[in-house]
Amino acid sequence: MRRNKRKRLFGLICMLCICLLVRAQDPLPGMAPRDRNSGPVYGSPAMRNLMKYMPVTDSMPSSFLETQENRITDPENELRPFWEKISRMDGPVRIVHIGDSHVRGHLYPYVVRKLLEEDFGGDAVLDMQVTYRTSGLAHETGAPGIVYHILGVNGSTCGTFSTPEKIREITELNPDLVIVSFGTNEAHGRRYSPAEHCNAMDSLLLQLRKGCPGTAFLLTTPPGAYVRNGRRGARVINPRTPLVVKTEKEYAASRGIALWNLYDIAGGKRYACRNWNAGHYYQRDRIHFTAEGYRLQGLLLHEAIIKAYNDYVETQLGGIGN
Repeated sequence: MRRNKRKRLFGLICMLCICLLVRAQDPLPGMAPRDRNSGPVYGSPAMRNLMKYMPVTDSMPSSFLETQENRITDPENELRPFWEKISRMDGPVRIVHIGDSHVRGHLYPYVVRKLLEEDFGGDAVLDMQVTYRTSGLAHETGAPGIVYHILGVNGSTCGTFSTPEKIREITELNPDLVIVSFGTNEAHGRRYSPAEHCNAMDSLLLQLRKGCPGTAFLLTTPPGAYVRNGRRGARVINPRTPLVVKTEKEYAASRGIALWNLYDIAGGKRYACRNWNAGHYYQRDRIHFTAEGYRLQGLLLHEAIIKAYNDYVETQLGGIGN
């Protein structure tokens, strides 16, 4: 009898403990109500475009005097088809950078190449080191991304680059954008003629447009250089460079071609050469640049390209909002 009472008492105590434990706990949450506002964070076209903005850094040395804003001038939207292809990035987007010894040295355009690969994708090419002794041509994989070919010739001008062999070499690369960087050697001609320079640019660009229709073009000005005052005289700032730059600016404006005016951006007639020289960016001949000088030029061109791309993205956002 006594044993049965004990069993009943023990059972009651256990039931009481269980009840107390349950009451001491927070109530179990029920199923959360459905959030009808949920969805992809960047689902709208506007937000997807917003995410296409690329970060950009000011690369101009603070010591440079009388610089201008580092931007590409493109009033006729020459580069718009190129930005559209980059924005879609559904295949290789090809850039061919042609020019004189500044391009032939490979370092200046190679800096631009690697940065654009980081920005928009480098899977379209094999990751191969480029030096002065190697080819500047990229090796394509067929994947979407940036393909940046470098074609420079020492001592070249627009005129000397207009041979059938060079035109064929460029057009066979199927470029979406051709960056044209000449002017230093034109400015070293003591009998420089703006009319002849314009004719040479026409010859080159007309042949390229015919060979690769739909391609966009970006003209760049020379950075500035020194020349000897007489055969053995001291080096002085080349007095013909401003005229060459003026010719290229007027040519680009009259033909609706995009322009990156490195000369004026870096200080213009009064300070461009002095800025390069004071920063120890020239080699001893004060025509060619040190590795740091060419790296800086590559950073500046990349900065200008990204600013122009972001401007395109902004126009897309404006169109969506209207």
